[in-house]
Amino acid sequence: MATTRTGAPTIRELKGRPLGRVLVKMGKAKREQVHEALDIQHRRGGPLGQILLDLGHIDEHTRSLALAYQAGIEYVDLDRVDLTEEVLEQIPANMANSYKVVPVEYDDSRKHLTVAVSSPDNFRAADDLRTLMGYSVTVKVTDPKQLDEALATHYGAQEDSLGELINEIAGDERLAMLEGRGESIDLDTVREASEANPVKRLVNMVLLEAIRNRASDIHFEPFEDEFKMRYRIDGLLYEMLPPPKSISVAIASRVKVMANLDIANRRTPQDGRIPLVVNGNPVDLRVSVLPTMFGESVVMRVLDRSNVELDLDKIGLRDDDAETFRQLIHRPNGICIVTGPTGSGKTTTLYSALRELNDPAVKILTAENPVEYDIDGLVQVQINDDIGLTFERCLRHFLRQDPDIILVGEVRDLSTAEISVHASLTGHLVFTTLHTNDAPSSIARLLDLGMEPYLVTATLEGIVAQRLVRKVCAKCKEEYTPTEEQLFELNLTPSDVEGRSFYRGRGCDNCRGTGYAGRTAIFEIMLLDDELRTLIMDRRSTNVLREAARKRGMRTLRESGLLAIYDGLTTIEEVASQTIYEDVNA
Repeated sequence: MATTRTGAPTIRELKGRPLGRVLVKMGKAKREQVHEALDIQHRRGGPLGQILLDLGHIDEHTRSLALAYQAGIEYVDLDRVDLTEEVLEQIPANMANSYKVVPVEYDDSRKHLTVAVSSPDNFRAADDLRTLMGYSVTVKVTDPKQLDEALATHYGAQEDSLGELINEIAGDERLAMLEGRGESIDLDTVREASEANPVKRLVNMVLLEAIRNRASDIHFEPFEDEFKMRYRIDGLLYEMLPPPKSISVAIASRVKVMANLDIANRRTPQDGRIPLVVNGNPVDLRVSVLPTMFGESVVMRVLDRSNVELDLDKIGLRDDDAETFRQLIHRPNGICIVTGPTGSGKTTTLYSALRELNDPAVKILTAENPVEYDIDGLVQVQINDDIGLTFERCLRHFLRQDPDIILVGEVRDLSTAEISVHASLTGHLVFTTLHTNDAPSSIARLLDLGMEPYLVTATLEGIVAQRLVRKVCAKCKEEYTPTEEQLFELNLTPSDVEGRSFYRGRGCDNCRGTGYAGRTAIFEIMLLDDELRTLIMDRRSTNVLREAARKRGMRTLRESGLLAIYDGLTTIEEVASQTIYEDVNA
């Protein structure tokens, strides 16, 4: 075993030893200092390394180094390592900077890479490099200053260019041989293509760029004469420079390898996931592979916890709506429905509510398809229709698990609705979702499923409808006066908005020239009272229910959107496109 430094103890001698012993062996702390720290630890508790750091006996680098040796990780002096071009090119610049790693050795025969990190806490870098690049990885620890200097020297001036990489792929003869072969490509050729360095670099560049740009989805789409790559950002798709169509099989196979899917299966849909940690934030990529006429379409949903605020105070609720919603979710039983189209933020709202209700004294069970965010304290079940684990079956067993609160991912049929009703009637609070245009129309949807009006009125406590609207970019925000035609989109006249201010984005680098950056939600909250329950029992129309709810203070989606416009958060065009105008006198 190599020594840590000349004359220093070996890793084998230090691995697994108590941290104080490691520091003494390294000559970085005296026995008396370690005993002093141990006395404090016995009295107050806490990690020994942190106590020694607080006492000023060691510095942060020494603590990290000692922890690395204790874990059996070697030290590498980057000033004494010859970082060759062959080794450095194994990790693209964007990955090296994102994960704070520098490659120091590479064995092509074994596909084995040795990397330097500044802290043993950066163990996820090795896991992600294995996933993204397909290498076996060994980690060594180096001085943080040396690492920063190496990154600046070897990767600082580099900016991975998608265009240059695509040109490199277009000139690769081995990848060009895949052109037009379709289903005739044998498995070994597919596997070899998926392991090609340019393919790995392209996929990784697209993934990291998507995460950096806060994209919600990544699309790889084969067509008859081209291959498209697109991001969905703030609800809209943006097309990237397309790579050669010949590598569509290689890209699909690369993603399948990363998601532990079957690359030999190109005829049936597959689903998987790729867990990553990017810039210290956990990111989960949900992978869907779908066979099409011209190859496999791959879509990845980006679940970035750092990009989602699971907090009721940060999802866009106005103060009065937040108070109303909190009253609704703190009821002892009943059903609360969140409704809206796909991609309207329903899951984020429900998770935010459950996070607020999450308490050691409360048992919360969820049935979801898929489970998008893992939250400590919640018992979450992934629905899998293929093995018979349906919403209906899951809910029946939930009631035997002594829950207080139940989340049903979606009410899709009468059976699921009836079990949800039964759960609420037996003292449980039930959250679920529907796909309807607004809150009042959810009543008609439940009745259309076959639910009896008396069951709806006995269990339903409230309905929250919502939409996501793009926010005006804060970097290029400017005030303007809308035209009469623009106002007419919201059925407004100049006299209606006299004294109001309107804002839009000019377009800048921050918002990619769109004038928008980020999204916020607008809400419509309908609470049921005796009069509304009577109207439901009488099977009155959705318009009648809507008018009655408005008289009781319900703010419609369109009205919430107008307030967001007046607050300078969004624009007339956004609200007009995301809400429908209801003629309440119809």
